[in-house]
Amino acid sequence: MEVDAIIVGAGACGLMCAVQAGFLGKRVILLEKNSKPGAKILISGGGRCNFTNLWATPAQFISANPHFLKSSFSQWTVTDTVNFFENFGIVGKEKTLGQLFPESNNAASVVAVFTSLCAEMGQEIRCNAEVKEIERKEGFFTVSYAQNGAVHALTAPKVVVASGGLPIPKMGASDFALKFARKQGLNIIETAPALVPLTITGKDEDWYAQLSGNTVFCEVSHGEISFEENILFTHWGLSGPAILQISSYWRPGETIHLNMLPHHEIVQVIEEERKKNGKTLLSTVLNRFYTKKMTDALGKFLPIMKTVASLTKSELAFVSSTIHEFKVKPAGDKGYDKAEVMRGGIDTNEISSKTLECKKIPGLYLGGECVDVTGWLGGYNFQWAWASGFVIAQNV
Repeated sequence: MEVDAIIVGAGACGLMCAVQAGFLGKRVILLEKNSKPGAKILISGGGRCNFTNLWATPAQFISANPHFLKSSFSQWTVTDTVNFFENFGIVGKEKTLGQLFPESNNAASVVAVFTSLCAEMGQEIRCNAEVKEIERKEGFFTVSYAQNGAVHALTAPKVVVASGGLPIPKMGASDFALKFARKQGLNIIETAPALVPLTITGKDEDWYAQLSGNTVFCEVSHGEISFEENILFTHWGLSGPAILQISSYWRPGETIHLNMLPHHEIVQVIEEERKKNGKTLLSTVLNRFYTKKMTDALGKFLPIMKTVASLTKSELAFVSSTIHEFKVKPAGDKGYDKAEVMRGGIDTNEISSKTLECKKIPGLYLGGECVDVTGWLGGYNFQWAWASGFVIAQNV
C-alpha cells in the first residue's frame, strides 16, 4: 500500500495532520496505540474540549526557544481554527479568558469531525497499533508496530511523530517520542509535569488539608509571571486554574506567592471599617471576602478576634503581608497522572520552525506535545497541536 506518510499518534496533532494532508490529495495512515483516536481530546475540559483560545500567541507558551512558534502560528492562526471547526458544524462559545468550547459542550463532536473526514478521504486510522520501532534506510522509513498480538510493518518516504507526551499514562501516554528522539541523537529539553496540582507536606500539611474544598480568587505569582484565577485547597495541597498555570513555571524548592485579595487593599478596607464601626472584629471583615472556614484558618496567623480599632500598626502590616503576599513552598507536584501537559520535550533547535521537519533526519516531522512547546491552561496547547498538524501536512 503506497502512502505519502505514516503518522504515529492519532491525537490532536496527528488527526489535524491527516485531514489537512487529505485536503492536499496526500494519503496517510495513522497508527494509534489506544483503542480509539483522540483519547485526550475526549477527556479535555471535563469532556467539553476547550479547543482553542482566542488570545493565543507565542507569548503564552514556554519553550527554550520562545521564537520557535512564530512561523507555525502565522501559517495556522486562531481564526483558522475557529473557521475550520465552524465549517464542519462546531461553533465555538467563549467561556472565560478567551477559552473556546463547542456550543454543544461535547468533546466527542470534535473528534467526530476528524474521524468522519478521514473516512471520507480514505485516511486510514489503525487503532490498538503500538509502534515499536522506526528505521530509515535509503530514503524510506519502515515503521514496525504491534497489533492484535502480531507485528506488522509499513513503509513510507515520510514519518510524522505526534505521539504526545508523558501525562495521564492511563490514557495511553508513553515516552515513545522521547525514546525515539534520543536514539536518533536528538537533544531533549528536560521534561516535567506541567499544568499540575502542587503538594504540601510537613508542618503546614494539616492547615491546607482543613481547607479542602475551599476556593479563593487569587493572584498567584512566581517571579515576574502571575495569574489571576481561582485556587482550590485540597487535602494534599493546592489546585485550581491559577495553581495549574503557575506550576508550569515553578521548580522544586522554589516559593510561590498568593495575593488572596487582588482587587482590594486589606488595610484600606480595615481603615474604612474603623471609620464606620471600630468595634467590628477582623473576622467579620474577612468573612466578607472568604468562607468562615477560610477566615477561621487564617486565625492561625492573624488576630481575627480583635476589633479593627484595636489593631496596631505592626498588626496591620502583618495582616497585609499575610493576605497579599502569602508564601507557599510546595513539596512537589502530583506527577504525570494528574498533569494536563508535559513541560520540555524534543529540542526545537532540532526542528525547522517553518516546516517542522527534523534538521538531521530528512522526512521526519515532529509536532504536538512531544516537542518543547508548552502552553498555558485554556485551549493554548490545542492551538499548537492544530497548527503543528497543519504545518506538517503542507510538507509531508
